[in-house]
Amino acid sequence: MNLAAQNSGGSGSMTILVLLAMVLVFYFLLIRPQNKRRREQVAMQSAIEPGAKVITTAGMHATVVETDDDGVVLEIAPGVNARFLKQAIMQVVKDDADAEDDLTEDDDAVDDDAVEPADEAGDRVELTKETGRDAAAGATATGEPVEPVEPVTSAKGADKPSA
Repeated sequence: MNLAAQNSGGSGSMTILVLLAMVLVFYFLLIRPQNKRRREQVAMQSAIEPGAKVITTAGMHATVVETDDDGVVLEIAPGVNARFLKQAIMQVVKDDADAEDDLTEDDDAVDDDAVEPADEAGDRVELTKETGRDAAAGATATGEPVEPVEPVTSAKGADKPSA
């Protein structure tokens, strides 16, 4: 009996160690990174200045016109201003000069021979609709005859009148 009591006591301490290890894993993998992202977001939102280009959480691109303690006024179109909470600002967009430099670097990497125009007749798809007289006559826009399609009823009792 004494031997059985010692074995159960050891497994109890092991259980506590496993639970503590799980708490530590959750802290380092979930809670700590989330707090770090939240601090970065708050710092970014508090550093917003007029003239900055931003993207809202709804995906709207705008320019900051005015800021105060909890909100910002954004110009969403020329002459159209709207008031938003600072929490609605998802990110501050880089300057246009930096963005243009990134675009020109990416354009240099694209090979001009990689894209071939679809000039061959086999690559074309006819997207025209049938129109009045041609549709009634059973012909497509190119003049090809169209076979009529008979309606199919698959429901049981579709031919019986309802009560």
